[in-house]
Amino acid sequence: MSSHGSVVDASEAASVRNQNQENRLSLRGGGGGAAAAKSRLENQENVNPRPSSRTVLGVLENNPRRQPALRGSKQANVHQAQSCRPEDHGKSYAEKPTVKQPAFQIHVDEPDGACSKKQVCTRKAAMDCSPLTLNPTVTRLRQPLATIDLPMDLSYDSPMDMSIIDGEERLVNVNEVTDYAAEIHTHLREMELKCRPKAGYMKKQPDITNSMRAILVDWLVEVGEEYKLQNETLYLAVNYIDRFLSSMSVLRGKLQLVGTAAMLLASKFEEIYPPEVAEFVYITDDTYTKKQVLRMEHLVLKVLSFDLAAPTINQFLTQYFLRQRVDNKVESLSMFLGELSLVDSDPFLKYLPSQTAAAAFILANYTVAGGSWSKALVEMTGYTLEGLMPCIQDLHQTYLAAAQHAQQSVREKYKGSKYHEVSLIEPPGELMLN
Repeated sequence: MSSHGSVVDASEAASVRNQNQENRLSLRGGGGGAAAAKSRLENQENVNPRPSSRTVLGVLENNPRRQPALRGSKQANVHQAQSCRPEDHGKSYAEKPTVKQPAFQIHVDEPDGACSKKQVCTRKAAMDCSPLTLNPTVTRLRQPLATIDLPMDLSYDSPMDMSIIDGEERLVNVNEVTDYAAEIHTHLREMELKCRPKAGYMKKQPDITNSMRAILVDWLVEVGEEYKLQNETLYLAVNYIDRFLSSMSVLRGKLQLVGTAAMLLASKFEEIYPPEVAEFVYITDDTYTKKQVLRMEHLVLKVLSFDLAAPTINQFLTQYFLRQRVDNKVESLSMFLGELSLVDSDPFLKYLPSQTAAAAFILANYTVAGGSWSKALVEMTGYTLEGLMPCIQDLHQTYLAAAQHAQQSVREKYKGSKYHEVSLIEPPGELMLN
């Protein structure tokens, strides 16, 4: 492989003893159990038998690592005693004056708030030192705030979005900005070309296959559901994986490590409260150490040149929903078809995310409502129905075969009421689009 590097951990000099473990991807964690995942990746090339049970992710709620450490009372007393000596701050040992101390000095811990009482209550006979009592001098000087009665005119267009109007909260959609919608879409179209993985990179990988990648993505879907991550996090993680594998050759024993580091990066980029590194070590059933995950995270960042803001199918679907209003079931089915395209790199890596999103939108709209691709979307995207037909047909075939696919995490995810049970909708046998 001329343009490919190799993933080598410099500190793993003793990895020769673990050669057998390094050459198999033990997708332990949410991927269906340790033994089932091992046999699937060691013996399969194109056929992946579906495990009968999923056990590891179910015990995450009882993980002792997820309980925060409690500080002892002794440590709190030490901090309290240290904070009660402000005169010692900023002085070195040499700067302190040498004062002869008595032979014995018994130190008694003062109650909470003693320091503040010493500073404020200099004359105990003159005023009360209770923290609930206000200084009468300050009270006399403090005047009530005057009420400002100014009319607020909301009739004009303000660049600031009023999220609360008339005492009621209004949902704010950051994409629904008509003044900048065209510029946002143009920028996303430019960036998807820059952040596009190589379509045929798997042919140059010496030790992994498309079916192994499908198992990895299927496992990441379960991880996202277990930790209630955003759908965008999953799309970003798969993009990072494909871009990384487009430049680096990876042994099958390190493929799950790449996926774990990619999911960690995507969580940090997208989530408000991303899972900690220890959580990602746990979901791999301690296959990798925390140090290995962090080092792989560093390597992924270097290979991606820190370009993490990659446009995804999810982002383009949001743009299309704003331009052409559809019901909730069409939206959920579009999202389901978009995630189905993540599992199989062949043939969907040859299409841009905007094209796959358009195909998912058209197929979902046709399946649920008998609709098609509107003129407004043609003007917005520049994609015609005829130009999108190859991608639509590939996605339709994937939709037809979804029930028999070896990986079922996406279908299980979209069986829930949150997504209107759209994975249970029968796909159309033939497409009669116009």
